[in-house]
Amino acid sequence: MRYLPHTDADRSAMLETIGVSSMRELFADIPAEFHIEPQSLKMPDALSEAGIVRKFTKASEKNRHAGNHSYFLGAGTYHHFIPAVVDYIISRGEFLTAYTPYQPEIAQGTLQVLFEFQTMTARLLGMDISNASMYDAATSVAEAALMSRRVNRRDRVVIAGSVNPRYRSVTKNYLTHLGGETVELPSTGFSTDIKQIISNIDDTTACVIVQYPDFYGSVYDLADIRSKCDETGALMVVAFSDASAFGLIKSPGEYGADIVVGSGQALGIPMGFGGPHLGIFTCTQKLIRQMPGRVCGMTHDANDKRGFVLTLSTREQHIRREKATSNICSNQGLMCTAAATYMTLMGDAGLKTVAQHSAAALQKIVTGLPAHVTAANGARYNETVLSFADQNSRDNFLIRAEEKNIFAGIPLEKLETNIEAKHLLIATTEMTEESDITNYLALLEAAQ
Repeated sequence: MRYLPHTDADRSAMLETIGVSSMRELFADIPAEFHIEPQSLKMPDALSEAGIVRKFTKASEKNRHAGNHSYFLGAGTYHHFIPAVVDYIISRGEFLTAYTPYQPEIAQGTLQVLFEFQTMTARLLGMDISNASMYDAATSVAEAALMSRRVNRRDRVVIAGSVNPRYRSVTKNYLTHLGGETVELPSTGFSTDIKQIISNIDDTTACVIVQYPDFYGSVYDLADIRSKCDETGALMVVAFSDASAFGLIKSPGEYGADIVVGSGQALGIPMGFGGPHLGIFTCTQKLIRQMPGRVCGMTHDANDKRGFVLTLSTREQHIRREKATSNICSNQGLMCTAAATYMTLMGDAGLKTVAQHSAAALQKIVTGLPAHVTAANGARYNETVLSFADQNSRDNFLIRAEEKNIFAGIPLEKLETNIEAKHLLIATTEMTEESDITNYLALLEAAQ
């Protein structure tokens, strides 16, 4: 985009048209004590374009990021490798849009990519149907709760304490003013308490929301929860944070999930300081008409030529507001393109390799821990909680890690309430190298 600065003559003409004599008059409603005098800003002299680039390049070198540090952070956003072709594809003008196209006659390429994204996502998660994305994982979980209430005509929602705290928070926010009951179960022992979940499902429950692998990386059997849902008529909603897990473990659809929602960030999308990311929403065929968002479908035109269209779009923009499945189900079309490109490149074997490396790296850390640090028990994917003797021990380790250019983990009390401040949530991916693990374990050993 060209930068066209206003001249003094331009500004004078606009002020005259508005009917004021100076720019300052435009801010007359703001109390004078809040006005900043230009001379107080101490702005430096203007630089050339080359000088500006040099200045900001030098400043950016001070940034601490996954590219210049060992990285063990997770909690819903993961440092995975992104093939260069992903950025190339999404930078092309034909695909460079964040939204779903409404004119199929001029957007066949984008619609086909979204159709392929839906196909691959549904296959990865073992589900019948996927929509053309949601805004993010948290809003996907919340929309799943709303959808379950509509389907079952019940208003009681049960959320496991091992679901990502951000997903739980957004879901509760969505449901706060809708009446009914939202039961958030307490977290127990950094794992999913299946017995506790089952005991809270009854025939007034619209759905139960669990995460698999859960927020702490635990992998467990969903069969008993599925049986209880069948007994009571509740829907089983399964959330996830790292989609790469399903290159290795059993998919939620294989356990009979009704709705599967989560983040597609691990599928070729950079961490990006929190976004933009990708919300995935899938369900069984029988629930498709209650699914929020939009669905791209394949059809044939009058000449029997294959084409792609928006098959379902039950949004308030297209139908009566009271009939809409969601009023705020923004999608991430460009991120869908990135994820579709990534999944196409990786294939089943590639995703399995990524998952195997991610899980193996965590296993090496857990088995190599010194005696004064323990890891949460049970089968894990690529994430777990490390527990120290006390907060001082943990914080001293984090200080030393920072000095060694290691992002060593997230203090769990920053994410969870009522958690003793001595735990660290860590994650590994295929980007975690042998030297990263060796240095991490050596630092743990020295920090006791």
